[in-house]
Amino acid sequence: MSERDHYPPGVPCWVETLQTDPIAAMEFYGSLFGWEFEGPGDMPGGEGEGDASDGYNVARLRGRDVAGIGQVTRGTPRTPVWTTYVRVDSASDAAARAIEAGGNVLVEPLDAPPAGTLAILADPAGAPFGVWESQDREGAQVINEASAWSLSSLHSSDPDGAKAFYARMFGWQTEPFGDPAAGTDVFRLPGYVGGQPHQPVPRDTIGIVLPTLADGGERSRWDVDFWIDGVDAGAERATAGGGTVLVEPFDLGQFRMAVLADPAGATFSISQLMVGAGLGG
Repeated sequence: MSERDHYPPGVPCWVETLQTDPIAAMEFYGSLFGWEFEGPGDMPGGEGEGDASDGYNVARLRGRDVAGIGQVTRGTPRTPVWTTYVRVDSASDAAARAIEAGGNVLVEPLDAPPAGTLAILADPAGAPFGVWESQDREGAQVINEASAWSLSSLHSSDPDGAKAFYARMFGWQTEPFGDPAAGTDVFRLPGYVGGQPHQPVPRDTIGIVLPTLADGGERSRWDVDFWIDGVDAGAERATAGGGTVLVEPFDLGQFRMAVLADPAGATFSISQLMVGAGLGG
């Protein structure tokens, strides 16, 4: 199920990074993942006509959409980040629900015709995320394969509060996963079927939640993970392209992983499933 043309409400559907230098970012990610780009586009954050330096550029594999790279605008962090979008029926309703649940609206619902409508929200601990009300564009058309987005994870200073917030927002449920000492849970959407059979987590998994460091020096945030054919070679390519290896390649369960930053500072992880098949997404 690596190719997708539809996402039910409540399922993460898209990832993007807004950059001060989109062309440099496209060069970096194109070299790392083999992405080709089409833009400016009309996915979340897109601004329509223009050139690659001021518009929105859609990364593609085999001619299918995998992620977005756009231009930083007013109100967005000066240090670029990766943002995860969740599919909703109504961006306006989702924004109102976020306020009722104790979160915030960072960017009010914004039309991006003809693709859809977006809003940028934050949970009560301050972790930003997007919601996407689709019209012509559903989201990522390739997931859970090498050079594509696989899963997003929430690092929260208040995991229990986050569980309650996202349950109210999207109907997500949680259950413990892995070593109990790590405090890791998976977000699940009952009835959803993602990933592949024989995977290491349930097929209705749509995210991971884990606590931030106890010293308070780690902000609450959503991180994104991309699959790659070879983690060690990918870390070397990232360094050669001007990026930084924040966490050297390591083994975790059935995965080999590394944590990277692109040349502008946007962090993300890469992973390689060593045994079995894919995660939900």
